[in-house]
Amino acid sequence: MGSDETKSTLDTERSTVPGSGTTTKSCWMTQVVLRFVLFAATLTSIVVMVTSKQTKNIFIPGTPIRIPAAKFTNSPALIYFVVALSVACFYSIVSTFVTVSALKKHSCSAILLLNLAIMDAVMVGIVASATGAGGGVAYLGLKGNKEVRWGKICHIYDKFCRHVGGAIAVSLFASVILLLLSIISVLSLYKKIR
Repeated sequence: MGSDETKSTLDTERSTVPGSGTTTKSCWMTQVVLRFVLFAATLTSIVVMVTSKQTKNIFIPGTPIRIPAAKFTNSPALIYFVVALSVACFYSIVSTFVTVSALKKHSCSAILLLNLAIMDAVMVGIVASATGAGGGVAYLGLKGNKEVRWGKICHIYDKFCRHVGGAIAVSLFASVILLLLSIISVLSLYKKIR
């Protein structure tokens, strides 16, 4: 009698072990969806930032003066922002394919989960630092800094500043998605090795 109860308990536990139940499949489906949303967010942020160029003409009585164009390549922090989000966008493509292939095979190794957890954590750091760097430059453009005599530019380049602000907002959203993916990867790894 005792061995039958033990056997049924083991069968019940096996059905909830990652890699063999609907919980694992839904977890992997969640990862696939979040990785696709991450791809869309990073790509959107890159496109919005790269297209943020504005030239302004000022009219002084009798003569129009053309002010140089404001574009993301004028700031090393915004260049870093675009490069970092490009890396995250490429990572989201690769990790989506890896996750889909693991879902199709109905099996995943602890090594795969460990690699995903590590890379998700690295990407959180990269995207968050790029968002912070871009946000710092955007804040200076919006408010300026009187102590060091850096003038604000958003009253002149309003379209450019809206683009930069939008790209940074979407990047912040991508950082949150990466944080969720990192947590899910660690929890999946924990369930796999316990």
